Amino acid sequence: MGRQLTSNKRKRTISILSHWTLRYFLILCIGFSIIAAGALYWIRTTSIEKSLKTAELLGWEIADRVTVKGNQLWVPPDLNTIVSSREKLFNTDHYFCVMVLDNNNKLIFSQPKMKQEDVHYRLSDDYLKPRNSKYAGVTVDITDGNQTLGKVWVMQSKQSITFSPETIGFVALIFGGLILCGWFTIYLLSRKLSRPIRQVAYAAEQIRGGNYEVSLDIDTREREINELVGSFGDMAARLRQLEEWRTLSLAGVSHELKTPVTSIKGLVMAVRDDVVSPQEGKEFLDIALKESERMERMIADLLDYNAMTAGSVAVRKERTDLKLLVGEILYQWKIAYEDQMPEVQLQTPPDSLYVIGDALRIQQIVVNLLNNGLHATAPGQQARFHIILHADERLLHVDVQDNGTGISIEDQPNIFERFYRGELKKRRNRGLGLGLTYSRLLAQEQGGELTLVSSSPKGSTFRLSLPRWVAQPEVLTSEKTYRAPVKA
Repeated sequence: MGRQLTSNKRKRTISILSHWTLRYFLILCIGFSIIAAGALYWIRTTSIEKSLKTAELLGWEIADRVTVKGNQLWVPPDLNTIVSSREKLFNTDHYFCVMVLDNNNKLIFSQPKMKQEDVHYRLSDDYLKPRNSKYAGVTVDITDGNQTLGKVWVMQSKQSITFSPETIGFVALIFGGLILCGWFTIYLLSRKLSRPIRQVAYAAEQIRGGNYEVSLDIDTREREINELVGSFGDMAARLRQLEEWRTLSLAGVSHELKTPVTSIKGLVMAVRDDVVSPQEGKEFLDIALKESERMERMIADLLDYNAMTAGSVAVRKERTDLKLLVGEILYQWKIAYEDQMPEVQLQTPPDSLYVIGDALRIQQIVVNLLNNGLHATAPGQQARFHIILHADERLLHVDVQDNGTGISIEDQPNIFERFYRGELKKRRNRGLGLGLTYSRLLAQEQGGELTLVSSSPKGSTFRLSLPRWVAQPEVLTSEKTYRAPVKA
């Protein structure tokens, strides 16, 4: 069976400087060639028109000097001198001539001297136009009253009255200079633009090779290039930071998962080898159970995050009463942490608040915020939460305020990054640093957002924003009901 072979040859590439300067040079040459052709045509037409007008004036002057004697045309003796002096007004060549003919087309006078046969060579058979189209001429009638007695022909070649070598050279010099100036300007601009691009390309090559320590020393006035260089520098710093986080995160994940496994293994071995009393063995097993539950939660967080980033987590969008939903979430959460006796206050507006979202995912986000606030509470201090529901024209907001120790200013820009954990959180409790990342992804999948409003040593405030439900005829989803909300 035949196979179709495809070529893997890479396209030949050239630098921006060569690419654009060559193409602009060709464009300039073509454009100026068209302009030069138009200019030469205009010069030719104008020159012929002006030369023929001048020749016509000479013809009128000669016609005025020719008189009639005895029914014959009489040419003054000084006409040769007059014609010779007037030739200085013309760019003449060997074909320039002045002829005086009578009504029978008989040659009376010519300058230079010609014979009757030469007249036939220069004029058509009817003596009304030049025989050769390369030549131009004007004719003026010699009249006496209302009677035409003859005519004066002034003829010259079109080449002599259109393009002189000096004219062509001057035009070529002007357009050649314009082409060179345009090309040189484009060359300088392309060189100036290609230099920072080459530096950025080199820096990108360094980053691709794993070297994130790149610096771009580019000083230019062009705003777009400065924005490109600035964005690239920020990207390089961001990649360097992410690479550092990735390395630390892998080590942290390995450590966080290894620690409970080691603890569980040691506790179970102690119970199995009877190195502890039965009462202590029961305590050891309780500790091992708690460690296994903690490890289970970390693995669940990791799996949830991977599922979300892979797009395999389904998020429903249905009309939900946010006041009733948040009240039920707080009610269930307080029961789960009844031993720690957290204090929760819920503040809601009197009107109903309906959102378009997934009730289960909203519960995951709010519970995660409550758990984070509970973990941030200082030892020996009672956890207090203030939950505020408020709305604007398009969104409904759930503000979760806690009385924890807060988030440091250095950690605030990074708290939604995957696997990121602040120093204080690392010392207090173990985890993978995926809770806020996963919660933000859930909020975004519902068309909302999760943000940090404020944080200080007195506590932090997170805001969950969700799209507000607007009544539409095609929306036919059922409304969920929940238990009575937690009272303020």
